[in-house]
Amino acid sequence: MKSVISSLLITLAIGTATVQAQNSPIAAPQQQKVEVSDAELEKFAEVFQQMRMVNQEAQKEMMQVVQEEGFELQRFNEIHQASMDPNKEIETTPEEDKKHQKVVKELESMQPKFQKEMEEVIANSDISMQRYQQLAMALRTDPELQKRLQEIMQS
Repeated sequence: MKSVISSLLITLAIGTATVQAQNSPIAAPQQQKVEVSDAELEKFAEVFQQMRMVNQEAQKEMMQVVQEEGFELQRFNEIHQASMDPNKEIETTPEEDKKHQKVVKELESMQPKFQKEMEEVIANSDISMQRYQQLAMALRTDPELQKRLQEIMQS
């Protein structure tokens, strides 16, 4: 279930980043090495920690929605993964299909709230949305930057 919720949140975060990137006049090349001072990386780490807290709260709320609908988390996950993968089939009852659709609709309706919370975290920080996204993208491909961030987060 955590993987479904995480994938929904990742989709949410990427959607936020994509919307913001589309609104930016200039997009930075993805493979370009990004220069980051320790002070800026520390600011990023603070925002990243706050984003993780929003993410954890969102996961908690989404799991509650799934459970309130009477789904076992694992069963919902199986059905949801099968619904996302056209090559994967799973037997479901009409009742499960109906419950799955209801849960997914409710989870999707929650996304704007979580997106707004994430945007507010960044807006209330000393890092712009564009710079946060640039650093987040750089962290995906730069092991040295990942190591520096990890050291900051552990201290």
